[in-house]
Amino acid sequence: MITVNDIAVEFGGTTLFSDVSFAINETDKIALMGKNGAGKSTLLKIIAGVNKPTRGGISAPKEAVIAYLPQHLLTEDNCSVLEETSKAFAGIFKMKAEIDALNEELTVRTDYESDAYMKLIEQVSELSEKYYSIEEINYEAEVEKVLVGLGFERTDFQRPTSEFSGGWRMRIELAKILLQKPDLILLDEPTNHMDIESIQWLEDFLINQAKAVMVISHDRAFVDNITTRTIEVTMGRIYDYKAKYSHYLELRKDRRAHQQKAYEEQQKMIAETQEFIDRFKGTYSKTLQVQSRVKMLEKLELVEVDEVDTSALRLKFPPSPRSGQYPIVVSELSKQYDNHVVFKNASMVIERGEKVAFVGKNGEGKSTMVKAIMSEIGFEGSLEVGHNVKIGYFAQNQASLLDENLTVFETIDRIAEGDIRTKIKDILGAFMFGGDNSTKKVKVLSGGEKTRLAMIKLLLEPVNVLILDEPTNHLDMKTKDIIKEALREFDGTLILVSHDRDFLDGLVTKVFEFGHKRVREHFEDINGFLAMKKMENLREIERKN
Repeated sequence: MITVNDIAVEFGGTTLFSDVSFAINETDKIALMGKNGAGKSTLLKIIAGVNKPTRGGISAPKEAVIAYLPQHLLTEDNCSVLEETSKAFAGIFKMKAEIDALNEELTVRTDYESDAYMKLIEQVSELSEKYYSIEEINYEAEVEKVLVGLGFERTDFQRPTSEFSGGWRMRIELAKILLQKPDLILLDEPTNHMDIESIQWLEDFLINQAKAVMVISHDRAFVDNITTRTIEVTMGRIYDYKAKYSHYLELRKDRRAHQQKAYEEQQKMIAETQEFIDRFKGTYSKTLQVQSRVKMLEKLELVEVDEVDTSALRLKFPPSPRSGQYPIVVSELSKQYDNHVVFKNASMVIERGEKVAFVGKNGEGKSTMVKAIMSEIGFEGSLEVGHNVKIGYFAQNQASLLDENLTVFETIDRIAEGDIRTKIKDILGAFMFGGDNSTKKVKVLSGGEKTRLAMIKLLLEPVNVLILDEPTNHLDMKTKDIIKEALREFDGTLILVSHDRDFLDGLVTKVFEFGHKRVREHFEDINGFLAMKKMENLREIERKN
């Protein structure tokens, strides 16, 4: 058991949290939740031993292995994918080398009666006992199994890690963690750079093979599938629920309703008491009663409502200008870079008002197809954008295209039209740009904040085809819910490139699958597609067996 004991974090006169205590049991699967800035990542780093708390500490058994996957990695680039991943077993290989060296020394020494000789035997015995207690593992097979599960091809194993993007390096680090079989795995947004199949594989691993897990994630389906306990960080304290995320939301709603009621009753009582004090202040006959009430107000512990609830806010896209019947028609489209074929002879027809998803492993051509539609790249074949089509495009690098010299408010004020202008402050608040944050210059915003701002900007432009490429990577669940509801009511055509199943669920009615240099059309929603894929994978496994 690993315990968090009365930890507090303070910096710059601000208390992030104080007197936080809880225990992590051997098989706990915990979701660490809370809005952006509540201190989730900080808490994870403290448990991992990366950061130190201002007060309090972490207790863990001496032999416990805690493995931590941060959001952003700094990995070295001096070996192949296979070599880097095999470093997970470095400790075991080192132990074997030590045993071999000590045995070698014992064969050449002749001082059998000496204390030094006896000490060598003790060392060998102790190390050997430890080494042979580790179950026999075919290390190469284990490395291969995990890498393939996380989406690597066997041809990738000998490629240098320097050839891979940050997302793929994240998977190499994750592979190393999973291979160590730690007592506690700490994961900070592990699914941000993964396709749906890799996320499913990771889920299966964490549920069936991992010991204790604590995860921060904005992927609701992932969190719901793997966790059985939810710890919420809010306003400097924690609430611990023995419930999975979706059940926790209901319990939290009840808690907030009770808090709101208690808060309103207390505010009413404070107002009445203050009114009495103001009315009878200076009245001789009431002096004692006035003093008593003043003291009572001074000692009163104020009821706090945990967070401002913006769920009532609804965003609505401006009405779409009417486009032609077929906004996007692709015929026999092929694209390759040098000798690398991305896809060949791809065809698709997207009708007006359809909401479709582009899914598939990373690198299989989803973003390439979007760039072709946007005329950002050349290609072979035919691609027609229909009559009167006005495209709103959210690219993965959308944040970098904002005007850095404008404030947050000015960025939105310049494009808002009609009734929406009266709601700019509410909208900014819902996207965590409330109060003074709306006057910040774009240049000082973090990557995640810029992504959110670019998303608001897109929501307010009158378009009839929306193309969103991984729009949810930096959004918390509340913000995603607001956007999902707005997209559901959007009366134009929607193309979503996403690996977020929960976001796609109930939003898209057709799936285009990118893989093996092909694009296949599936006339079903994301759940139907995933159910079908699982059956297909099982048949493939049977064929291999």
